[in-house]
Amino acid sequence: MTTDYFARFEAECLPRIVDAIGQQHRRVQLQPLPADAAGQPPRLRVTADGPTELRRHPYPLDITLAWDGLEVQRLFAAGGEARFAGYLAALPSKLRAWQEPRGIDFRSLSQADPRILIGGLDFEH
Repeated sequence: MTTDYFARFEAECLPRIVDAIGQQHRRVQLQPLPADAAGQPPRLRVTADGPTELRRHPYPLDITLAWDGLEVQRLFAAGGEARFAGYLAALPSKLRAWQEPRGIDFRSLSQADPRILIGGLDFEH
């Protein structure tokens, strides 16, 4: 796999993901991160810190989203734009669905573990 897909993902898709999450959760900070290693796509870090006394969980938000490299490549094949549009539309539901099983609470800007990695993400909706 060529890293050109990852550069395109970073330039064309990651800003749209940031925008979609930012519209849903305005109090979070969203920071694109470079790939962990060559041959992997860039990631997205989601952080926030609310008042300690209002936290549902002991730690402030510190979540890293990492997408599967083959899934990123598929975005640039036939039908990829439609898949990605469906993914963006489904992202609010995905964020809600991740909360309970992963110990995340976007409302109180807290989480159960010091850092959470949600990896191997695909673009299904």
